[in-house]
Amino acid sequence: MNISVIVPAFNEEKLLGASLAEIKTATSAFIQRGWGCELVVCDNNSTDRTTEIARAAGAVVVFEPVNQIARARNSGAAVATGDWLIFVDADTHPSAELFADVAEQIAAGNCLAGGVTIRLDEKFFVAALITQLWNCASRLKKLMAGSFIFVEVKAFRQLGGFDQEMFAAEELELSQRLKKLARAHGKKIRILHRHPITTSARKMKLYSTREMAGFFLRTVFDQQRTLRSREASYLWYDGRR
Repeated sequence: MNISVIVPAFNEEKLLGASLAEIKTATSAFIQRGWGCELVVCDNNSTDRTTEIARAAGAVVVFEPVNQIARARNSGAAVATGDWLIFVDADTHPSAELFADVAEQIAAGNCLAGGVTIRLDEKFFVAALITQLWNCASRLKKLMAGSFIFVEVKAFRQLGGFDQEMFAAEELELSQRLKKLARAHGKKIRILHRHPITTSARKMKLYSTREMAGFFLRTVFDQQRTLRSREASYLWYDGRR
């Protein structure tokens, strides 16, 4: 069994090094099983030291010139050689215990894809409440957070990967297609929860309440236009880091 861990990264020199170090430590869970593991970083048109940091960590680096998370993930997946893909965001720290849980699901043979519940690396009351609500919805509806997704490569390629028309919430759209495919093949979507991932709460400091509320309100009232526009999805693309 071979595993490919894919990290999309846009101007992530501040956080990428620590995240890659945590990922490499976590892959011990696969190595203990005798599985192969590769680390792929997609530099999504960065202007900082993202590529240099990724190469120093021993990652395979691929460049995606179009600044879009869906394209970055797909470009990383295109060069991956694993039987399973694990997508981890550049500001996210998975643990060896989580990877061990993923390995158990893969070895069981009845899982097509999955995600994990999340926790933030800093305490913000509103963000913590939203995170709790998301974790409940994720487990109930089998929705995968983009910060951590594992998926059988055959299923991912069959579906054509992430929708490149979307600039945000592309992981939710993929979740829905994976659920349909899993039902068709008699397999499961698993949302793991024993070992949540830790992901950055930096948006709480980089954006005002008004800016964040504005995005979510526009999404509610005009979902298609908002999620399919780079300008409207500014929380991911305006370059604040």
